[in-house]
Amino acid sequence: MDKELELKNEKNKTPEENKMGIMPVKKLIVSMSLPMMISMLVQALYNIVDSIFVSRISEEALTAVTLAFPMQTLMFAVASGTAVGINALLSRSLGEKNFDKADEAANTGILLEFFSYIVFFIVGLTVAKPFITSQTDNITIQEYGTTYTVICCCVSLGVFMQMTFERLLQSTGRTFHSMISQITGAVINMIFDPILIFGYLGFPKMGIAGAAVATVFGQITASCLGVYMNIKFNKDIRLSFKKILKPKAEVVKTIYAVGVPSILMISIGSVMTYSMNKILGKFSDTATAVFGSYFKLQSFFFMPVFGVNNGIIPILAYNLGAGKKDRIHESLRFALKLVICIMIVGTIVFELIPGLLLKVFDASDNMLSIGIPALRIIAIHFPIAACSIVLGSVFQAFSKSIYSLIVSICRQLLVLIPVAWLLSLTGNVNNVWWSFLVAEVVSLTITLICFRKVNRELPI
Repeated sequence: MDKELELKNEKNKTPEENKMGIMPVKKLIVSMSLPMMISMLVQALYNIVDSIFVSRISEEALTAVTLAFPMQTLMFAVASGTAVGINALLSRSLGEKNFDKADEAANTGILLEFFSYIVFFIVGLTVAKPFITSQTDNITIQEYGTTYTVICCCVSLGVFMQMTFERLLQSTGRTFHSMISQITGAVINMIFDPILIFGYLGFPKMGIAGAAVATVFGQITASCLGVYMNIKFNKDIRLSFKKILKPKAEVVKTIYAVGVPSILMISIGSVMTYSMNKILGKFSDTATAVFGSYFKLQSFFFMPVFGVNNGIIPILAYNLGAGKKDRIHESLRFALKLVICIMIVGTIVFELIPGLLLKVFDASDNMLSIGIPALRIIAIHFPIAACSIVLGSVFQAFSKSIYSLIVSICRQLLVLIPVAWLLSLTGNVNNVWWSFLVAEVVSLTITLICFRKVNRELPI
């Protein structure tokens, strides 16, 4: 009996070869990326629908949610960046057939995300109000914003756990299950937004608080589904409270070596958005509105590209650990072709029907006069950006995220903002949009330099 149990345990420790090491590369990338592309498109749709519902409370409510957005972005940055670190270590460990290290990465990662939640719980209780009031003198907006921010921060456990368990599924190639989790959270959020905001179906009318509750409810539901799917379907890792409560310093260090640059990289986006708003605000509020509209519209093309990016990271990490360089090269070539095609379509759409796209936001004639040339100018850089994103996935997959951070800082802070400011001095808002093209050309150049350096170090 003991011998049978020993054999069973040994079998559990040596699962079959993961599909990331044996499935044909093109089929693998499509199967890994497509679910994430779909889930990200749903997320992009949610972002627009959510804004529509909140705006129906009042313009002040929409403004309050906008002021809370940097704090939400910071939460997402910490959750996502930590998950990227977990993803890279876990996938590489599986490729090396080091299943104990893979288990340590998963279990330690869960604990790190929980500690991150505790930090934001405290932030919600202590910092939310001064954070909102520092941005506006309007008492109503302050009350709305504080209510929304406190709920989102203090009940943010769903954000961190959802991100973690979805990445565990992605890291082991189960992107379909990850897609189900993410889509479920977004759909529940969209369903409960109007119900809780306006008090439909017998629910109390909660206003702005209802929007926040719907958000955290969707996140918690998605995280619970993620836990279930990992336990039920993810046979490559073994989750246990005992291992969660006994983290190893080496694993924590490895996770954050990749995770911290990713956290900083995402956080930089908030600084860039704030700075661009300040530059465009000198021309008019409409110019700022065009910039915000562009961000929502471009997500329908950038989100699929990021889906490919997220899909290819575990593939690259796994095959690096397995020493299969030919699969790494083939994966990169196919992913590049795929994202360039996606972005060419995006460029064509923005060039041909920019006015129709802006009409989604009920654009005025003044907004159309600024927005149509803006979309056409900005869209030129889409294919260039796609190349940078895919090549940048190498840095995350191979635990070289410091290069991703360098590229992000150069693109958004050292090039885009200064160039936009300089072009704004011409007095023509249309010139400001060219800063995006300049920034992406510089970004791709730096990415190629860093890529060659990684190639020499590994080599791949």
